[in-house]
Amino acid sequence: MKLKYVALFTALVSSAGAIAQSAPLTIAHPSQFDQLTQPAAGVNMPESYVKAIAQQAYLWGWPMVNQFNRRATITKAPYPALNGGMVPVAPMGQLSMLTDYIKPEETFVTCPNQDVVYGLGFFELDKDPIVIQVPDFGDRFWVYAIYDARTNQIGNVGKPYGTKPGFYLLVGPDWKGETPKGFNGVIHSSTEMANVIPRIQMNDTAEDRMAIQAPIKEVMTYPLREFNGKMKSYEYSKIPSIGDKPDASAGETKWVVPETFFDQFANVLDKVPPLPGEEAMYAQFRHLVEAGKQDPQVRKWMDEAAVETDKTTIAEFFKWKNNGVPAGNGWNRSKNNAQFGVDYFNRTGTAKSNMFDNKPDETQYFYTDNDAANSQLSGEHDYTVTFPKGGIPPVKGFWSLTLYNSKHLFSPNELNRYSLGTKNKDLKYNSDGSLTLYISKTNPGGDKVNNWLPSPDGTFSLYIRAYWGEKPIIDGSWQPPKIELIK
Repeated sequence: MKLKYVALFTALVSSAGAIAQSAPLTIAHPSQFDQLTQPAAGVNMPESYVKAIAQQAYLWGWPMVNQFNRRATITKAPYPALNGGMVPVAPMGQLSMLTDYIKPEETFVTCPNQDVVYGLGFFELDKDPIVIQVPDFGDRFWVYAIYDARTNQIGNVGKPYGTKPGFYLLVGPDWKGETPKGFNGVIHSSTEMANVIPRIQMNDTAEDRMAIQAPIKEVMTYPLREFNGKMKSYEYSKIPSIGDKPDASAGETKWVVPETFFDQFANVLDKVPPLPGEEAMYAQFRHLVEAGKQDPQVRKWMDEAAVETDKTTIAEFFKWKNNGVPAGNGWNRSKNNAQFGVDYFNRTGTAKSNMFDNKPDETQYFYTDNDAANSQLSGEHDYTVTFPKGGIPPVKGFWSLTLYNSKHLFSPNELNRYSLGTKNKDLKYNSDGSLTLYISKTNPGGDKVNNWLPSPDGTFSLYIRAYWGEKPIIDGSWQPPKIELIK
């Protein structure tokens, strides 16, 4: 199965690249070429062809339909709030902030972390340029990850870039002009759809929970028409809870429904301009969508292809061995995260398994479902993860090891602990300077408790984050440690 979808994505990437490389060729009559590259109208398409193109469309468009559906849901909030008391939601153009780590019962996104305080906001940049406020975070690590519809990050906003406190303007692809007075810079989005997820590092101490509250109040976005040159603030600690609590047992909210995918896919084609070399692919997809509108049988085949692809290829992306590239000792690491270009394989894989990665120069991710013997991690067993002396992830920001259940979410445990790393100031190092973390369902007791990650019933996975990595993280020379089975 893996070979099948690797081949499919390779073909898509190669096709886009080949078209892009053909641009320098001399074409006498461009209009004639345009006609030749458009699918013929009125053709009788067989089932096999319809399903082949529909499968490609589903694989390619899955992350973007996902993005647009999240925006449509999140921006229904009438004011900044917490959906189900857990996830920040806000009207279009605004954002909402947590004031502590995200709650373990959330299902908005897979692979959340409990190292940062999150925020979330979505925008329509063809309607309003957006003011982004950056308060003074002092020495604290922070980034504002701003994404376009393709789930690529746009702009460089955060501590790794030396971003200064103040105001920044986020604009759409059609915006033209000089940097307005009072702004430190302008961030250009390639699509009208954009969203921002602030990540502000917080230590797991009562003192830091108090210290972070002041800057959090000034993390805000709003339309340019509301800008007055003064830093606004919002009391996020008092925002209400709206909506129902999610059912964590069902996994992540189903943002892409295969039976309705092609009702939403045309919007993606209209709202997301093609990259160079994608024009012919867009033409094929538009032709398919139009044929589906005119012929119920064609639409039925399209939906069948979407359902089948969701059950097979998309489901396979949830396995960590199918994400990124090998990192050593049985781990994989992220590749092209949030800078996917025409790497459709890793874009769709990331959207399925761990949506909203940071860029490689901000964060590298290492993940695995298996121990050092390549056996599935399970709550039936106990494990250790030992970083040798000087071998913890080399970072300028922070690092963490997080445990996720089989749905890439948290399973509540007696310590309410889901990760260990920089934020924990009471980790116990071994006498030789190494650091051993204990993964087990039962409490290991004694001085091991500070280094214990409780595991759930059933299978689980482990995930290392390295924020603002040093050179060995960036170039791939650092390897995660082996996960050793104890019993």
